[in-house]
Amino acid sequence: MIKTISIFFITICTYGQNDVKYINSQENINSGYPFSEAVVVDNVVYLSGKVGRLPSGELIKGGIEAETIQALKNIESVLEKVDLTKDDIFKCTCMLVDIKDWPKMSKAYKSFFERENLPARSAFAGSGLALGAKVEIECLAKVK
Repeated sequence: MIKTISIFFITICTYGQNDVKYINSQENINSGYPFSEAVVVDNVVYLSGKVGRLPSGELIKGGIEAETIQALKNIESVLEKVDLTKDDIFKCTCMLVDIKDWPKMSKAYKSFFERENLPARSAFAGSGLALGAKVEIECLAKVK
């Protein structure tokens, strides 16, 4: 039984390595972040969480609404690298520092998508986010 399990595990690892495409900008590589900006597997793009950082690297000012829109714009810029748009997003996870920001974040989030059929979404609050952000958003998108 142990041999069977070992062979099965090796097959899964080999299969996964052949079908994974890693998406990274030079900026992400140079920053030394311990993750890829996105990974494509079986026609699904798994986007790493983005915060409301400006191209300069600093967090956008203006509160939760501004950070939400900027985080989504940052996601959109990664999608453009694989010829996709925000319309290809089908699931998002929003992580907040303070759940009291949920209504304002949701309003900004909804305004960004400008479509009737919004992506499925989860949102939760934790005790803190990277870089002092108020919100971090990760998404899944379909490859055309």
